[in-house]
Amino acid sequence: MTLSRTLTPQEADAFGRELDALRNQHLAERGEVDARYIRRVRTSVRIAELAGRLMLFAGFFPPTWIAGTLLLAFAKIVDNMELGHNVMHGQYDFMNDPEFSGKTFEWDHSCTSDAWRKTHNYEHHTYTNVLGKDHDVGYGTVRIFAEQRWRPFYLLQPLWAFLQAVLFEYAIAIFDLKLNRYFKGKVSKEELDAKLPPVKRKLWRKFIKDYVFFPLLAGPNFLGVLAGNAVANLLRNLWTFAVIFCGHFTQDAEVFPPSVLKHETRGQWYVRQLRGSSNLSGSWFLHFMTGNLSHQIEHHLFPDLPARRYALMAPKVREICARYGQHYNTGSFAGQFFSVIVRLFRHAFPSQPRRQAA
Repeated sequence: MTLSRTLTPQEADAFGRELDALRNQHLAERGEVDARYIRRVRTSVRIAELAGRLMLFAGFFPPTWIAGTLLLAFAKIVDNMELGHNVMHGQYDFMNDPEFSGKTFEWDHSCTSDAWRKTHNYEHHTYTNVLGKDHDVGYGTVRIFAEQRWRPFYLLQPLWAFLQAVLFEYAIAIFDLKLNRYFKGKVSKEELDAKLPPVKRKLWRKFIKDYVFFPLLAGPNFLGVLAGNAVANLLRNLWTFAVIFCGHFTQDAEVFPPSVLKHETRGQWYVRQLRGSSNLSGSWFLHFMTGNLSHQIEHHLFPDLPARRYALMAPKVREICARYGQHYNTGSFAGQFFSVIVRLFRHAFPSQPRRQAA
């Protein structure tokens, strides 16, 4: 289904040139202000994590336990979304600072950075919402578009989605193993075994850090720290799941057949990124806590520009889309997430596309 007008090849090229001009403008303006911003974000993460862990050492005393858990959850969310996600996209490579290099940055997450760079930075951003090419479409566990082939497994997909939300960190950590394809016989055991060692090492490191090292460091407050770390990780998982599913699986987000890639021009690539993405409207704090993935459209059009610029670019992108008759998919967090839930239930059962995507 599409709410956008089909563009001629000439119109798509012109659309792409206008977006390229906007990108070049912000590339030229990029500099010290962006560098100061990401350093402040890094410092905020470190301070929040330290404060949260120190408060958790006080045990189950309610005020400090709750404050410590929330601070730790805040640090983990910002580390993953505004810091790790954006740095690993190469948004701050222009600083030539090894700490903020997209090629080597390591985040506080069970997924290895190298696996994320492959599955997200390359596969997802290159083949956004293309069936069979972008494995983020349904993450191998849910059917979110009528264009996906239905199987009885999907009848329980609200349950699969709930479990995925609770365990999202681990779902992402093993995503590159493509276990669903292994169980279908499409990935050999040798291929799977070759990918396993770094995944197991990262999972163990994270497990030891949050569930062994810091609880033992707290001595008699072992259980308080253990519980605080578990709840902080759970809050991070639920939040990131909700934000990421809102990015491409809302009511008006579109999916595409592999044939769309044949002879796709840069302008047509821009059109696909736009139609496959959806934004969240809200306050500065909402945008910050999503790592600016609330501007998912701008992120997919310009993934290597500092994400703090997306809010500045959004009005111009929206104005360009309006002139070319392209739907700019945006809405409140509650509304967009509700439409995701509706899709999860609707497409648990056999369904057919109402209209073919352009």
